[in-house]
Amino acid sequence: MIIDTHCHVYTGEMENAEDIIRDALDNDIHLILNGTDFKSNNEVLELAGKYENVHAALGYFYTMADEITDDDISLLDRQLENENVIAVGEIGLDYYYTKENKDSQIQLFERMLVLAEKHDLPVIVHSRKAMQDTFDVLKRHDVVGSLHCYQGSSEMAKRFIELGFYMGIGGPITHKNNKKTTKMLKEIDVSHILVETDSPYLPPQEKRGEPNTPQNILYVIRKIAEELDMDEYDIIEITSKNAKKLFKLNF
Repeated sequence: MIIDTHCHVYTGEMENAEDIIRDALDNDIHLILNGTDFKSNNEVLELAGKYENVHAALGYFYTMADEITDDDISLLDRQLENENVIAVGEIGLDYYYTKENKDSQIQLFERMLVLAEKHDLPVIVHSRKAMQDTFDVLKRHDVVGSLHCYQGSSEMAKRFIELGFYMGIGGPITHKNNKKTTKMLKEIDVSHILVETDSPYLPPQEKRGEPNTPQNILYVIRKIAEELDMDEYDIIEITSKNAKKLFKLNF
């Protein structure tokens, strides 16, 4: 059994989403689907109720920072009570394109973390060109979770781990010249990592130019095992154990 801890396998992102989910089920791959807005949150809930290998993470992405209302927060608050929801995500900060709405991004991120505290749920965090602010916000809250597609330094990873966070490792670990992630991987213990695909985004090197799918998590596992000089089955066992512990999964 493998747990893809971060993907977007729903029709808003992939036309053949349910075929991909069924294929994952046939191959004993569990999926944590991450919503980012009203539409995707609703679809994630629907799919989690339909497929035994699908688990729901709901949240509002940084792209909604300038439009979110109190009613929107109340809606998500109610949705988080659903028994199939195991995390608040995908949430976080992204200053790659602009920092002009930095304050509203942080405000939305804070509101998501307050909901996570209220419902005692872990969080799945996106952080791009905003690592220090992400850390500063997280340390103000009583939450644990994962840093999706972590691309920061080894030193910062260790600081996040002290807060109770795991580092999400996906397709970029296989990309040529990704020395920072490889270095980080070797400097933290494997007990602090999760595997993910971010499907349909961030395909591994072997599938560049194609939509990513959960099946490609095998390339991620293979690369991690190679870099750490470990058996692939041990990587699967350890990362699955990590995911079960963080997201309180009982299977």
